[in-house]
Amino acid sequence: MISDDLLSMSVKDLSTQLSQKREELTNLRFQQALQQLEHSHQIPVVRKEIAQIKTLMREYELGRREVKDQE
Repeated sequence: MISDDLLSMSVKDLSTQLSQKREELTNLRFQQALQQLEHSHQIPVVRKEIAQIKTLMREYELGRREVKDQE
């Protein structure tokens, strides 16, 4: 289920959020490789958030959801 926070965002906000989450995932992977990651459950959580954002963006692209007004 997609969170209400994501549903209230515009496409531009979703795009920004997606790039931030991708950067966060990269940083978590580096921490894991260096064995500095304390909470390994963070990686699947961030991956799930990325998938939710991409799903919403695709639904807007296909017209299954109405595009929010840019504020």
